Amino acid sequence: MGSRTRWGLALAASAMLLGVTACGGGGTPSSGDSAGGSEPVKVKLQLQWVAQAQFAGYYAAVDQGYYKDEGLDVQIVEGGPDIVPQDVLSAGDVDYAISWVPKVLGSIEQGAKITDVAQIFERSATTQISFKDKSIADPAQLAGKKVGSWGYGNEWELFAGMQKAGVQLSDIKLIQQAFDMNGFLSGDIDAAQAMTYNEYAQVLETKNPKTGQLYQPSDLNVIDWNKVGTAMLQDAIWANSDRLASDPAYADETTKFIKASIKGWVYARDNPDQAAKIVTAAGSQLGQSHQLWMTNEVNKLIWPSGHGIGMIDDASWKRTVDIALGTKNETGATIISKAPPETAKTNEYVEKALSELKADGVDVDGKGFKPITVQLQEGGN
Repeated sequence: MGSRTRWGLALAASAMLLGVTACGGGGTPSSGDSAGGSEPVKVKLQLQWVAQAQFAGYYAAVDQGYYKDEGLDVQIVEGGPDIVPQDVLSAGDVDYAISWVPKVLGSIEQGAKITDVAQIFERSATTQISFKDKSIADPAQLAGKKVGSWGYGNEWELFAGMQKAGVQLSDIKLIQQAFDMNGFLSGDIDAAQAMTYNEYAQVLETKNPKTGQLYQPSDLNVIDWNKVGTAMLQDAIWANSDRLASDPAYADETTKFIKASIKGWVYARDNPDQAAKIVTAAGSQLGQSHQLWMTNEVNKLIWPSGHGIGMIDDASWKRTVDIALGTKNETGATIISKAPPETAKTNEYVEKALSELKADGVDVDGKGFKPITVQLQEGGN
């Protein structure tokens, strides 16, 4: 998946066994936790990859005691190469999971009973990058080129963007891209997939052999699927549909979990340096400058929020579903064959969480958000 890192692969097997619990932090006790006279509710959150700032808000919510304030004892379960978060959630092994909407839509069609209860990322981080001398500034110019893709459900925005521009898969040489940028840097790939918060930075952390200096943004062309119009919704909080419908306690817990998670993302927005340090302390293997870059870029995917962080925008959801229905891969298959059920998404719980946060004076829109400037170092150190 797009959240994989070159550092994470070596540690993925052990990372799957690791967890982070919400026992510490700087929050004050609430009536729901043990200090208020009752035991906190134990909750497991499944990530889609190892500890990194893609998930900074959840780690910040643990560190700052926001989950504890809501009477929740949250264990963050790291992902790995063989972990499919929505499958873990559907099996009942965790209470919530983080995953991309198009990937989960396919699982729902196959029988998974899960619901998007908070759409944390409003914008897509997936891009296709190339060096300027390749003259690939838009999807139409991918024709005749060696185009990299990770696959594993990360390819659909690329395919949709190409097909919108009239470029078919038969018009390119599709390259199975490894979860690093080595093929791109060596010239084996003309246009490579890169997440704004990860692989794009990996290129900028590498020395240009022609200059002896790090590559610069001016050396690259970037195809942004948000601008092309084929962006799909990515990181969302998913809950168990059947439990939401049948268990009032779980439904109430879901509102509390979203509320605390949003407070964590607000903290990451307002304290990016500290948020990056929190994730590093949680076990991330990323270098300091890379981790801060990731925090900053992830904040750009969330803030400013058009309707309040976590709200599922109808137009963005429809675009994601339409692409999932109409875009074909190299085998002629689409992600889904029919529209997802109504239970695939709901704003019910995030609306309650946002109402409570607004009453507490929390800025859930981030209209004044301004990203920081991050100076990358060689190798992301």
